[in-house]
Amino acid sequence: MNYVRMPIEIESPEQMGYENLKFNLTESSVTDMKLGDLNINLQELIIAYGDHIGHQKLRELIAKDAGVHVDDVLLTTGAAAALFIVSTSLLGKNDRILVERPNYATNIETPRAIGAHIDFIELEFENGFCLSTEAIETQVKSNETKLLSITVPNNPTGTVISRTDLDKIVALTKDKGISLLVDETYRDMTFKNRLPVAASLGSHVISVSSLSKTYGLPGIRIGWLICQDRRLMRKFLAAKEQIMICGSVVDEEIAYQYMLNREKHLSVILEEIQVRFNIMKQWINEPNQYLEWVEPQGGVVCFPRIKVDIDPEEFYNVLNNTFKTFVGPGHWFEMNKKFMRIGYGWPSTHDELIQGLKNITSAIDVCLEKKEV
Repeated sequence: MNYVRMPIEIESPEQMGYENLKFNLTESSVTDMKLGDLNINLQELIIAYGDHIGHQKLRELIAKDAGVHVDDVLLTTGAAAALFIVSTSLLGKNDRILVERPNYATNIETPRAIGAHIDFIELEFENGFCLSTEAIETQVKSNETKLLSITVPNNPTGTVISRTDLDKIVALTKDKGISLLVDETYRDMTFKNRLPVAASLGSHVISVSSLSKTYGLPGIRIGWLICQDRRLMRKFLAAKEQIMICGSVVDEEIAYQYMLNREKHLSVILEEIQVRFNIMKQWINEPNQYLEWVEPQGGVVCFPRIKVDIDPEEFYNVLNNTFKTFVGPGHWFEMNKKFMRIGYGWPSTHDELIQGLKNITSAIDVCLEKKEV
């Protein structure tokens, strides 16, 4: 494995220090929760090795929501570990994987570290960042492509495919003998017409998700993968055991107790997301706006681009150093730096979000003024 640190991690707020970011619009989740607000009692919990597959009752809750059997669920240390397990289990050096781009970096970097050959489905701004089933079919290499990796809703664009297209992709990959990985980390944040858990639609499909983004619990490191292929699940479990043996019983118990009231938590979260989305939409649609976007259909991120002629490097320098405001630059996703991921779910208050967005406008103003001099 040829590991290379990813820009999205090198420049992450936790690495730069949260105290150094006054207006943090880099995050791709809702506001992080405080342990005390969860009202969870762990006093009787035995700190022992846990079930290698994961907390039985937590897996039952996840399986029930997904419409699968409890044995089809494997708990992992966040979605990142699930993605790592899938890639390292299914791919070897020079194996072919087909991946949409832009995408969450791990979906690209882990196959790259393995030495797999990556074919990209490029999502174009001018086409609404639409994932074309025709493009997938064109890109599939007969008897070579082993894995197709997509993210729905997409990170960083927030776009969502239709149920019809999902069914087409499931059928296509089944017909071609290709495993289908669907990163569903933002599924519960879909604004309308939420898709079913993809793994429930075929035994060759693998779904990955976590509690980090929608539920604001990234610190307990709980994710999971779902697959109805028992042979693959044995392989995934073997990978997990060799990497970490089992998960943290503390994290899994917190997750279980939280998920017992999942629907109650989710209704409040979705209501708040809608308020913040409206703030974001009102700003992006302002007259003489410097940015343009493809309106997201889920999640708490969007991926607008600067439409005026300025130097992106100067823009980020002004935004970061003068206005103490941070977004996710396009290069985090192997895209032009005129694109930026804006996370509108994480700021602790609406006023903080509004001011952060105003600072983006102000930073562009400064760059335009300098250009005119």
